[in-house]
Amino acid sequence: MMFRLEENKELDEATLGKFLAKHTEECTRRYKILEDAYRTDYEIFRQPKKPAWKPDNRIAVNFAKYIVDTMNGFFIGNPIKVSCDEEKIAEYVEFLGRYSGQDDQDAELSKVCSIYGKGYEMYYVDETGTLSSTYLKPTEAFMIYDDSVLKRVRYFVRLYLDSDNILHGSVSDSERVRYFEIRGKLQFLNEYEKEHFFDGVPAVKYVENEEEMGIFEPILSMINAYNKAISEKANDVDYFADAYLKVLGTLLDEDEVKHIRDDRIINFDGDTEKMIVEFLQKPDGDTTQEHLIDRLERLIFQISMVANISDENFGTSSGIALRYKLLSMLNLAKTKERKFTAGMEQRYRLLFSHPVSAQKVGKDDWVKLRYKFSPNIPANILEESQIAGNLEGIVSKETQLETLSIVDNVKIEKERIKKEEDEAKANGSILGESFVSAVRKEGIAGEQE
Repeated sequence: MMFRLEENKELDEATLGKFLAKHTEECTRRYKILEDAYRTDYEIFRQPKKPAWKPDNRIAVNFAKYIVDTMNGFFIGNPIKVSCDEEKIAEYVEFLGRYSGQDDQDAELSKVCSIYGKGYEMYYVDETGTLSSTYLKPTEAFMIYDDSVLKRVRYFVRLYLDSDNILHGSVSDSERVRYFEIRGKLQFLNEYEKEHFFDGVPAVKYVENEEEMGIFEPILSMINAYNKAISEKANDVDYFADAYLKVLGTLLDEDEVKHIRDDRIINFDGDTEKMIVEFLQKPDGDTTQEHLIDRLERLIFQISMVANISDENFGTSSGIALRYKLLSMLNLAKTKERKFTAGMEQRYRLLFSHPVSAQKVGKDDWVKLRYKFSPNIPANILEESQIAGNLEGIVSKETQLETLSIVDNVKIEKERIKKEEDEAKANGSILGESFVSAVRKEGIAGEQE
């Protein structure tokens, strides 16, 4: 759902109230279902209870969490590397990242996008006067756009409940931040209004894909069907463990059969030549159930496009075969990478525009940054080193080092190499001088003799 406001209309209390009502409806209708699925709260637990004498197992296999965590580890298990050729800019970006715990924040933001389809990052100046950021779920915030074809951001709304369960929030536009609360009715707290000094609305939306769909949202119905099937499978196991005893040919007295459901006994009187005592069994649907469970599991991983890396056959693949098995995940990661890059460009555009950054970087220096995403694929270090060795003299030293997954920071690694080379030259020079001195001494001694 996209919240739109006419370009020439300001956000007043009545209009904000309408947006809040729509946001609450979307949280209830969609976001809560997605969050519950990730937290292992599925429809199977809310099904009507069966009679006490019937088996009633409730089993939920949390494919949603498995798919989100697997994809998140694959996409951003290796932190995003932000680099720049200008050392001053690179150092400032590294400082901002370390100060805000950006690697962890990126990972959490990526997870939020995978669950809900989108997430937000908000920027502010903390109590020490340093630029900081924090991530927010779409249940905690939303953006309001204009009604033009460009869909420009006009407002960012953040929400939270206090200890008394009173809703508070803030509304940021391109110049200032206003605060509000709801005590019976919504009202702005004008006395707390302040400027934020960012060049634009101080927040960025990150999305999983263009449709803003969670990664497991298309397969949620299949996960519910799987949970139902495997729960009924467990019920059948209980049924066969507690099958009814069938007694034919003689009639048991009332005291013996009064607890027929608890004792699981069926008794008929008849003119049979002999008495029959055996267990009553219903038709066995085990094969059909197993086919359904297997089919659902395959479809869940196929449609989600996330590989089942716990499959016993998965670990036997290596090299190009492994990459083919991970191809669908790589495609998903590439789509998410482009969306994430767009968000990160907006992040640094806003951070570099603030007066706090003015003495360290230029307002437009964000365009000089480069972002490198490294999918978390099992690495063959021997193969990588051979490739790097074969690139000697063909590409630059920096490109050569980038092929090695064991190198976390190419710039630092180049500095280490240079330092070692300088030390080797210095040591070689000392050894050379010692050798010359020794030769000279030997020559002088020979002349004296």
